Parts: sequence; C-alpha cells; structure tokens
Amino acid sequence: MREVPKHIGFIMDGNGRWAKARLMPRTAGHLAGLKALKKVIKGCVEEGVSYVTLYCFSTENWTRPKDEVDYLMGLFSEKIMGELPFYNENGIRLLTLGDISVLPDDARKALLEAVEATKGNTKITVQLAINYGGQDEICRAVNAALAEGITKITPEVIRAHFDNPDVPPADLIVRSAGEKRLSNFLLFDSAYSEFVFYDKLWPDWGAKDVSAAIDEYNSRTRKFGGVKQ
Repeated sequence: MREVPKHIGFIMDGNGRWAKARLMPRTAGHLAGLKALKKVIKGCVEEGVSYVTLYCFSTENWTRPKDEVDYLMGLFSEKIMGELPFYNENGIRLLTLGDISVLPDDARKALLEAVEATKGNTKITVQLAINYGGQDEICRAVNAALAEGITKITPEVIRAHFDNPDVPPADLIVRSAGEKRLSNFLLFDSAYSEFVFYDKLWPDWGAKDVSAAIDEYNSRTRKFGGVKQ
C-alpha cells in the first residue's frame, strides 16, 4: 500500500537559474516559481499530504541584491491575499514559520491577514518559512524556554517552543535544482526525514513531481534508529 508522508518540506531552488537560461531577470524566475508553488501545493492536496513547509526566504537571503529582496518582499505583500480564493478552494490553512517581526510592515501585515483569513481551512496546512533558519528556530525556542524559567532543556522543551509546535516533524524533504544540502532548513525537525533531490529547476515543478517524490519516499525503509522487523 502506497504511504503518503504526513509532512513534506520543499526547498524551492533554481528560480534564478531558470530565468538566466531564458535571458530574463531573476525576478521573473521568482514569479514563475510562485506559479509552480501553487501547482505543487495542489498536488500535495490531491495526494492527501496534511502538512507542507515551503522555504520561501531564509535568514541568509537578506544578503542578496537589494532589488531582489525588495521584489520578494513585494510578492509577499501584494500576492498573498490575492490568492485567497485558491486557498479556500483547496482547503489550505496558512501559517508563517520564522521571525517575521523584521519584515517590512506591508509584507508582515499581509502575511498575518492571510493566516487569519485561512484559519478555518482544514484540508492541508502550509507553513511559509520566511526569514527562517533552522539554527535561529532552535535558538529562539531555547531563549523562550529560558525566559519562562525553564532550566532543563530537552528536545521536548525545544519543540514545544517552536512557532508552530503542533506541526509534526517532516517525513520527507525535497530539494529542486540539483543541490544536495539542507541550507539551514528544518534542522531540528529533519532528524529522521527522508531526503530526495532533483535536478529540475523549481519553476518547472508541478503535481507530477510531487507524486514522483512520494513514490521515492515509498521505496525507503524508515527505521528511526531501530531495526525493521
């Protein structure tokens, strides 16, 4: 029987290379990547995936050229609420993951409005990892626990202080564009994830790629440190 991972994390890589190959600005690649993102989410809904985390903007991405960062922040502020019919039609509940307090006001406001507007949707939960880094996530959780007077830090304590502690660890992490590294993504919650890497650039992704990744996931044996009987 084909097993569907409960939670898939996507490292969406290759927007810039996609645009460069077409002699287009990098911003055009990000817009194409947004269109692919919708196809992938819809594929996850069709497959019955319960949780998806999308690596949208890392804590390190601030070092990119200012015009590119400004464009991405503009996408968050201008596009996210415009997709509300898509979220509701597909039962998508949005959450943010990462420290969005430092985002421009309009981007932060739009994200919070989208989270509020979709809170009643129950088919799939999509975490938008924005100004997110796995190391930062762990540090923020530990500091929050210490601020509460907790002196013994355990994995359970750390997880309880994450932004969205009810979202389970990732069963499967998928990366596009041929890179084979985590790049500070879900460091804590990838402890027993399966990993798959594909050469296809992110803007070319769609529902068929989700299905292929789940097929690959089903070819693996998950033992969680034990021995499969």
